[in-house]
Amino acid sequence: MNDQRLRLDLADLAEEVTPVDLRDRALRTSRRIGIQRAIATSAAAVVLFGAATGTAFAILPNRGADPVPGTTPSVTASPSPTPSPTPSPSGSPSIAPPATSTSSQPATSATFGRLHYGPVNTGEAATAHLYSWTPGGTPVRRLALPAGPARNNAAVSPDGRRVAWVEESGALWTSALDGSGKRKLRDLVDNMCWSPTWSPNSRQLTVRLGAADGSFSKVGLLDVSSGAFTEVAGFDGCHPVWAAYGTVAFADGSNGTVVVTDRTGAGRRTIPGLGSKGSRYVCFDVASISPDGRRIALFRIDRDGTYGDAARDLLVNAVLDTRTGSVVTLPLGGRELRQAYFQADGSLVARVRSGGRYTLVLIDKAGKKVAEKAEPSSLASMQIIAAVD
Repeated sequence: MNDQRLRLDLADLAEEVTPVDLRDRALRTSRRIGIQRAIATSAAAVVLFGAATGTAFAILPNRGADPVPGTTPSVTASPSPTPSPTPSPSGSPSIAPPATSTSSQPATSATFGRLHYGPVNTGEAATAHLYSWTPGGTPVRRLALPAGPARNNAAVSPDGRRVAWVEESGALWTSALDGSGKRKLRDLVDNMCWSPTWSPNSRQLTVRLGAADGSFSKVGLLDVSSGAFTEVAGFDGCHPVWAAYGTVAFADGSNGTVVVTDRTGAGRRTIPGLGSKGSRYVCFDVASISPDGRRIALFRIDRDGTYGDAARDLLVNAVLDTRTGSVVTLPLGGRELRQAYFQADGSLVARVRSGGRYTLVLIDKAGKKVAEKAEPSSLASMQIIAAVD
């Protein structure tokens, strides 16, 4: 009876228990154990790899980190130690300055461009060479021109690639600086008062055309490639200069005023204090104008002084504000200003003389002296005819 009762109790218990697939449980347990073992194995491998790497660096202390293969993305190479950037005063994340910047460098980026020189006095020579020089380098001899054009009207293009000149016969020529590619553009061109001047893009020349009887009447723009001429009514003076942004300035040879206008002759105005009634000074020679047309380098003389002739003179004794006529003070250290050329970035190259030596002073557009370079003695008898980038 007891045995039968035990069998009945066991049967009732079997009905209450949910069947379980022991095979699936065994497989899940096996996978979990496998994952745990894989993690443990990987951790051990990392530890061993770190130990091995440490050993390698201990053995080869001067060797840099080896490149990490692309097939091991879980390992990242540590960069070489670098100096930490100076924290920003505001507490915000700071940006490290470029590698070339130092606290001792000036804030300006103005630098000397390439300067081109021509003769001041050719004597009895039939020809004369032009030269170019970048401060810090060695002067380079360029092409030889007839003496008259080399002294009076040779003009180097703003891109520094070509030179234009007008011979005494009135023939207008251009060539590369080494004399190659020489080409005659036109005959009967003024070689004295309105000497050829390059436009800022180096594609056009301002010229004055003449007639067979020697008269000159048309002034305008000559396309260097096509030879096409466009007359500009407002150009009626001498010795024009172009600003990088398109302003044109020239001396009015009749009364000593200096005219500032645009490339079409519009917006014409004169610089106060030059040639006007009651003014002390007159000017017949203009050398350079700033890119924005607001400053001009020229040679001014007393109204009762000696005026000279119609030939080009590149001497400079003053830089003026074109709107007010006031003198712009330059940091020249008491030395005599002899020439001045504006560069395309607005900086000014001033050629000064002290005793028998010439020095170039670089002045940024804010009026601050940036640098100066002694000029080679071989250029002392020459004059700057262009400053290009």
